[in-house]
Amino acid sequence: MKEQLIEKIVELEWQQFQKVQNEGGRASCQDNRPTFNIMRTSQFLVWKMEILESYYQDLQDAESKGWNLLTEKYARMMESTAPVQYEQLKERLPKRSERRLEQQERMLKKVVSWEEAFAKQYPRIAGTGRVLHTYEDTPYSTSVETYARGELSTYSDRTVELLEKLYDELERRGDNLSTLVTEQMVKLYGYQSLEDAEKRCFY
Repeated sequence: MKEQLIEKIVELEWQQFQKVQNEGGRASCQDNRPTFNIMRTSQFLVWKMEILESYYQDLQDAESKGWNLLTEKYARMMESTAPVQYEQLKERLPKRSERRLEQQERMLKKVVSWEEAFAKQYPRIAGTGRVLHTYEDTPYSTSVETYARGELSTYSDRTVELLEKLYDELERRGDNLSTLVTEQMVKLYGYQSLEDAEKRCFY
């Protein structure tokens, strides 16, 4: 049931991703369906069913309005990576309340903390991915923090509320979301474990 819903979400995201238009033309990642599937599936496997159901509804609602959540996500990232271009786009993006923005930043602190801890434990795996902090962004490199901010900003208030509950629960248990997600990812790539991937120089 969960796997079937994840497949539906990833399929709908892929369809929207194909419609994202980049300034420099079509990005190479838009032609890499296997990697897209693994990256997105590994994240969603950690989510609870109620979060998946809520986000699936977000995607369907966007579709019914002719809105593309993947385009919105990349547009929001441009606030940091391409601020001049962002100024021309921001009025077209859905407005978020101060409460919502504060909630997102609260969640992002956890994300960054988890990513920093993961990088210390698995430096080789972490070294194959994005830079971590927004202050490291460039026009050609988007950090984990900025990417997560862009993505969080596209979710409905309902989905963000559910996701924050998961974050709080993981924090109480002492679990690391980045570790849980990356563990799913390396297994989908065929590794036995995070330790196996780290030892074999995952890429």
